[in-house]
Amino acid sequence: MENMNMNKKQKRNAIFVGLFVVGLILLAVFAPADSLDEIPYSEVITRAKAGEIEKIETKGDQLTVTLETQDGEEEGEQLISYKEADSNLSEILSEEVDNGEIVIDPQPADDSNLLFTILISFGPILLFVVILFYFMRQAQGQGNQAMNFGKSRAKVFGGDKEDVDFDDVAGNAESKEELQEVVEFLKYPKKFQEVGAKIPKGVLLVGSPGTGKTLMARAVAGQAGVPFFSISGSEFVEMFVGVGASRVRDLFSKAKKNSPCIIFIDELDAVGRRRGSGMGGGHDEREQTLNQILVEMDGFEQGTNVIVIAATNRSDVLDPALLRPGRFDRRVNIPLPDRQDREAILHIHFKDKPTDKDVDLDKLAAKTAGSSGADLMNIANESAILAARRNSKSISNQDVTDAFERVAIGPERKNKIMNDKEKEITSYHEAGHALVGHVVPLGDPIHKVTIIPRGGTGGVTWALPPEDKSYHSINEYKDVLARVLGGRMAEKVVLGEDNVTTGAGNDLKKAAELAREMVIEQGMGRNDLRHMVFNADQQAGTMFDRMTHDRPYSEDTARVIDSEVEWLVHEAARRAEEVIKANQPQLKALADKLLEVETIGEEEVAQVLADTTMPDSAKI
Repeated sequence: MENMNMNKKQKRNAIFVGLFVVGLILLAVFAPADSLDEIPYSEVITRAKAGEIEKIETKGDQLTVTLETQDGEEEGEQLISYKEADSNLSEILSEEVDNGEIVIDPQPADDSNLLFTILISFGPILLFVVILFYFMRQAQGQGNQAMNFGKSRAKVFGGDKEDVDFDDVAGNAESKEELQEVVEFLKYPKKFQEVGAKIPKGVLLVGSPGTGKTLMARAVAGQAGVPFFSISGSEFVEMFVGVGASRVRDLFSKAKKNSPCIIFIDELDAVGRRRGSGMGGGHDEREQTLNQILVEMDGFEQGTNVIVIAATNRSDVLDPALLRPGRFDRRVNIPLPDRQDREAILHIHFKDKPTDKDVDLDKLAAKTAGSSGADLMNIANESAILAARRNSKSISNQDVTDAFERVAIGPERKNKIMNDKEKEITSYHEAGHALVGHVVPLGDPIHKVTIIPRGGTGGVTWALPPEDKSYHSINEYKDVLARVLGGRMAEKVVLGEDNVTTGAGNDLKKAAELAREMVIEQGMGRNDLRHMVFNADQQAGTMFDRMTHDRPYSEDTARVIDSEVEWLVHEAARRAEEVIKANQPQLKALADKLLEVETIGEEEVAQVLADTTMPDSAKI
């Protein structure tokens, strides 16, 4: 807002200067100009003695001289002259002129061109002063911006109708309980001081993107009824050294003046990463900013009632000094919502939207396992958009289903045209995924199969877990690998080894990533690598350490890891191929159904694959 006001002032000043200059130009162009020739005053006296002057008109010191009429002239030529200020023209002419009659016609001085004369005389000086004043104001404005460069850019919330409290945040009961103590301290600080308790100076909210960390921080401020200073970690850091630290000082200074209040720093990892991981440049500025945050948090005056809440999804890269007692000494995890929480979140987002009676939010909550609060909000918004697109005044259950699929796997690309051969290959590919996923014992139920391109894929086989899962077993991951490779193996069985297509490129990438995660991060390798993890912390140490020691294991171990990953992928491919060979009639039936209707739901998939069997050779 301040910048907008400054821009308006600058435009107004520029318009003023422009109008002033244009006015001077117009005045100079259209002002009346004297067309008479000027002669010296002495020449007037000389010509008067010679009898060449017929008439002299006086206007102050100005003389308009009319010469005698010559042959062929109707009027005599007129000249202009100026007499001396202390001379009396009448007396001089009466003494000097002996013959000829000269009429002296005194007239009052004409001041009509006085303003024009002043402007012409002093206009350039005045114009220079105005332009100089304008540029001085511009320089002053830029100086003020330079002086404000080190000021905090935090946005202040609180005291308005849009305040958020815990009732506006669905789920996260444990997180609310942790943060309720912060609310109690801000509202009733004496209650804690009387028993010698010290409230945590900083609360770190940790969770995946979209889980509602910022919303939770605003709810704490709204519940306590205190101002809320919000700023992103990246807003501290600039290319100029010292600016970030200056903004930190200014932010904490403002917060102390408005205490009790809350400072919320979003994306703390942008400025709070481990020190010593840079090699000069902008990293030095970031570390100076971090140092200032550490000093301000540990140097709070007693009784200031200022609490710092920060959010991050990368707590593993934060500097240890930030996490010690006295700074961010309380850590609150904001997990992805479970089914019950998802239903509560959906009810909040659909609360102000008209919905049909058949909209089942409980069923939608069951299908959205792994979705964040932001994903659920997006589903509700997309549902409303789809309803408006149909010119409907309410949201139907089909709108909700389509919105969920659009958010989860991307929009349908109905305009992409495939020839009959491509459709046939895609149908067998997706049928292979569905068949293997249906047959393996630990596979998730197949929710939908389609050969309509969605997102960046040519078709989709969608498996949804029946319930939320916190843990996954080795055998479960192996069944997932088999399902992922089911499409490629279906192409191999139907088309032949040398006729498989590039349609499985994304599947192969996912399989390799999952197998490597099993070995490196989950300790799910074979033999000697079982129960061992090799997850390298890429943020630890200096940049030189990361460049020279990229992996925390030897080359021999790296070869063993590669061998384990290769074995897991080949084993999954072999199992998928065995399942497809044992159920080729069902594979063909499902592919033909896809060619006919393009999209098959959960119940139809189960009917087509009802008589499938799990061969012993494909068992784990």
